[in-house]
Amino acid sequence: MIIGIPKEIKNNENRVGATPAGVKELVNNGHTVYVQATAGEGSGFSDAMYEAAGAKMLPTIEEVYAIAEMIIKVKEPIEPEYPLVRKGQLLFTYFHFASDYPLTEAMLKSGATCIAYETVRDRDGRLPLLVPMSEVAGRMSIQEGARFLEKPQGGRGILMGGVPGVKPAKVLVLGAGVVGRNAALMAAGLGADVTITDINLNTLRHLAEVMPKNVKTLYSSRHNIEQELPDTDLVIGSVLIPGAKTPHLITKDMLKLMRPGTVMVDVAIDQGGSFETSHATTHSDPIFVVDGIVHYAVANIPGAVPYTSTLALTNATLPYAVKLANKGWKEACKADKGLADGVNIVDGKVTFPGVAEAFNLPLHKLDL
Repeated sequence: MIIGIPKEIKNNENRVGATPAGVKELVNNGHTVYVQATAGEGSGFSDAMYEAAGAKMLPTIEEVYAIAEMIIKVKEPIEPEYPLVRKGQLLFTYFHFASDYPLTEAMLKSGATCIAYETVRDRDGRLPLLVPMSEVAGRMSIQEGARFLEKPQGGRGILMGGVPGVKPAKVLVLGAGVVGRNAALMAAGLGADVTITDINLNTLRHLAEVMPKNVKTLYSSRHNIEQELPDTDLVIGSVLIPGAKTPHLITKDMLKLMRPGTVMVDVAIDQGGSFETSHATTHSDPIFVVDGIVHYAVANIPGAVPYTSTLALTNATLPYAVKLANKGWKEACKADKGLADGVNIVDGKVTFPGVAEAFNLPLHKLDL
């Protein structure tokens, strides 16, 4: 198969779809890999490293899309890429369709096959291609939250861990999935007073057993969240419904319960956001303020640490990319039902329930 790895063009997105080691594995399996020049530089991988791994280099993104049967990316195509995607082409990347109708419409019109990292499942029903970036995003959410709690950044001027004689910051983590657990661990490690919420009591019981003592669990309900907000300094929104739009756990009217300078980090912004007042931001302009509350809603948080992120992502995606290249997407999906769960759009038809539901589009059974 002819595989293309274009350079990411989303704002401050320095990750790349595969490391040189990943390219070498694909080449060793008999495939031809074209990499756009400088695609890996943001992650610390030079063109020479890709060439040594057996890749062929192309100077422009247009040439990569034109020649490739399968495109391996990190983030969803953005508007300048829409015309480059062609009928029958396979795209393997994060899509988050349910929160982006223009992208959904463009991919339907293209006639391409779109396999979304975020809905691929393993044998245990987990999301193996979402996990590594969720781990990074969860940890980064606390790093960024701590930064914007600083007064010069617009926050209340709170030190996460406090000091002897002064209480630490209070952190509220909404959702106890991979993002939430990693956020809670990072915040606890900094010495914060952490509360993590979820609607799954078994999950809360497990966390109560394994989390540090400065992490408390709380059943997630509007009432309980409202009770926590008045003395919370940092809120992390990390709720996920795989492939579907995220529910708003904090509404605009709830902002008045918080003190000015409180920070809210919306890790779920890719899927529509955990906060009603959220809209996607970028690393170059990461925050905005609503009713005195600082909102951080960068849509590609792991892109800030691309070396770590690219290595972690390739570790997870490469085995699936090899299956797709070796067998073709239909045979690979026949052999792996979890991979078939990743198929969101095929030849102008929506095949994933969460996407169809989000935009009231017809849902078609995946035909393998």
